[in-house]
Amino acid sequence: MMEMNDMSDENHFFKREDNHLETFTLIWLETNINCDQKHEDIEEMLRSTINHIKKFDDLDKCKKYIEEASKDDKLVLLISGQLGQQLVPLIHQLQHISAIYIYSEDKENDKIWARNFPKLKTIKSDLEMLVSRIIEDHKHRSNTEELVWINMHTTTSDAEGVSTVVNSPFVFSQLLIDCLLRLTSNEMDKNELIRCCKKEYEGNHVELANLNEFQNEYSPEKALWWYTRESFFYKTLNAALCTQNIHMMFLYRSFLTDTYHQLQQCQSKCSVRVYRRQQMSIDALYDLQNYRGQLVSVKSFLSTTRRKPITDFYKDVDTTQQNSFEQVLFEIDADPKVVTTKPFADISKYSDFFLELEVLFMPNSIFRLNTIDYDDNQGWIIGMSLCNDDEYSLKEILGHMKKQNGIGEINLYTFSKMLWKMGKFDQAKMYYIRCVNELSDNDSLLFKAYEDLAEITSQQNNYNESMKWQQKLSDAEKKISNNNGHVNSRSSKKLPGIGSRNTLRCYVFGFIFLFAITLGIGIYLVKYIPVGNGYNDVNQNNPTIANTRTGIVALLEYFISLTMLLSSYN
Repeated sequence: MMEMNDMSDENHFFKREDNHLETFTLIWLETNINCDQKHEDIEEMLRSTINHIKKFDDLDKCKKYIEEASKDDKLVLLISGQLGQQLVPLIHQLQHISAIYIYSEDKENDKIWARNFPKLKTIKSDLEMLVSRIIEDHKHRSNTEELVWINMHTTTSDAEGVSTVVNSPFVFSQLLIDCLLRLTSNEMDKNELIRCCKKEYEGNHVELANLNEFQNEYSPEKALWWYTRESFFYKTLNAALCTQNIHMMFLYRSFLTDTYHQLQQCQSKCSVRVYRRQQMSIDALYDLQNYRGQLVSVKSFLSTTRRKPITDFYKDVDTTQQNSFEQVLFEIDADPKVVTTKPFADISKYSDFFLELEVLFMPNSIFRLNTIDYDDNQGWIIGMSLCNDDEYSLKEILGHMKKQNGIGEINLYTFSKMLWKMGKFDQAKMYYIRCVNELSDNDSLLFKAYEDLAEITSQQNNYNESMKWQQKLSDAEKKISNNNGHVNSRSSKKLPGIGSRNTLRCYVFGFIFLFAITLGIGIYLVKYIPVGNGYNDVNQNNPTIANTRTGIVALLEYFISLTMLLSSYN
């Protein structure tokens, strides 16, 4: 095993101060953010709901942070009145701003300018009351937050016209979940997850208590209960799925598998129609309208209910965002007969909210988008039906890719290989290195991992690093050879100076080309140059021809031997 501490430590995933694990961030802008006990208590209240809080007392710095924030981040703003009047017009149009709250002593004056900004939820002069409103709104917001959809096909246009191709993120997302559910887990990875979460929630007493309870009392049969509970488990797992945070999904894989098995055990026995209501941005709704009749999937778990919403849909929700968001009701028909790989189930008995009649679908469940219609009472109604991976348009594509990854349980080497094949070079390299660190010196996968790392870094044009991995491969083979007291079979077949399979192919074709030329010359000499009464006669009468023939014979023997050696190289 070779230590590569620069890539294996989990701190690699926290290089950025703001590389946090939840979806939402609260931005708090106030001229004098006091460090008194009152502000500390308010911050602790807020962190029980939105853990990641960024505090600013400078408007320009705050504006810069908001503008440069990741599009995967959803921002909730808490701003004092005077600063709000300056900042809100500058950033209100940004898509990742979810809600704005104003703390002001001059409510009446602030209400005048605030009318033009629908994301502004309320203005209050009492800070504690305002925080209570933020917490109340956020609980509802997180339950109905916009889903992240991926469509199966992408339409492209060029000089030859319009064409439809398979969307690679759709395939990758399906394969990633498939591999994670089959990838062996260990205590080291579970402990790393706990360390990552403790780092994320440092100082958050509520979530640290939840973490300790999780660490001490979690069991596979409680997976669904933990998922439905309002805690770090739901927030970080769903955020990882939505943003395709591969490493957090990797660390969560054993718990993802537990949830999968519980859903299998509770799988619905008959067809059901379920519902989900939420707000959706106009842009996202427009995209879905273009996917009508196509297959789509949801990156995260999909939470629905068997209870159809009342007709005055979203009456309890602030409708001031109608210029940028639309009210949407999903109606989903799900038949258990079509399910083979991604179960769904009524999880009411496991839920903290058993009266909601919740039906949960696995991440990356695939649906056919059938209809999108508008209803005056209920807003947009989107009709979908659950599909199988064996759907005609999916079977050939996903079947072939999954076949390459094998069936049954897989190891970290196979997972790394899948990431490499899907073009995720940096992530693949990271897990190959993790694989190297976990394998013993005499494990055959160690040599394959070194070889693949040399190839990946070569493809990234990082030739110095590629040579380093080649050297590690050579050193590992020599070590095994010395321990075994004989030449290792892999080393004996490895040609000096051949660093990768691509290089090897060049050597092979070059040698074949030279062999063909030599053979042609030999045939020409034999056929067209006269020979005396035997070999001795040639030697005596024409020593030049004799020497040429002798050289040709030697060259032929050399190339035949070399070709046999190359053909034996794997």
